Amino acid sequence: MEEPSEEVPGEHNAKEGEEMSRMSDMTPAVAYGDEEDVETLTHADILDIFEEGLARLVQDPLLCDLPIQVTLEEINSQIALEYGQAMTVKVLKADGEIMPIVVVQDASVLDLKKAIRRFVTLKQQREGGMRHISWRYVWRSYNLVFQGEKLEDDRVRLKDYGIRNRDEVTFMKRLRKK
Repeated sequence: MEEPSEEVPGEHNAKEGEEMSRMSDMTPAVAYGDEEDVETLTHADILDIFEEGLARLVQDPLLCDLPIQVTLEEINSQIALEYGQAMTVKVLKADGEIMPIVVVQDASVLDLKKAIRRFVTLKQQREGGMRHISWRYVWRSYNLVFQGEKLEDDRVRLKDYGIRNRDEVTFMKRLRKK
């Protein structure tokens, strides 16, 4: 009967030593002590490299309809759409513009409102016009309406209102009560 070997911290057995030597063969050829071999990149250079890689990434057929300055959240939303874990709700503004808003399948009205806020904020950043929007005012002054029914309760799921993928929700001005 073999006795279990006790491992002393800091000491390596023969198998670990072989494994470590194999791993050291996989390390980059650049020695960290040799400053002349290390290539230094500026922040701008790294950003350029990253944006080139990102541009190649969004050429993928799955992600081709995303903007060049895509965010991680937009990529994850697009992937969730492809896997059927999310849906697109078309939000129609009074000026006729349609905003394609991506939310998860079991999203609530509040989730839709937050997604609209993120969409508008990203759109403003990309267009360069960064003005402040009071979302408290927006939700106090406008309702989201689906087939004549106001989406007033933020806790109710969109599916409970009958909203499915690619359905259209409208911004409608609230009537003032006198």
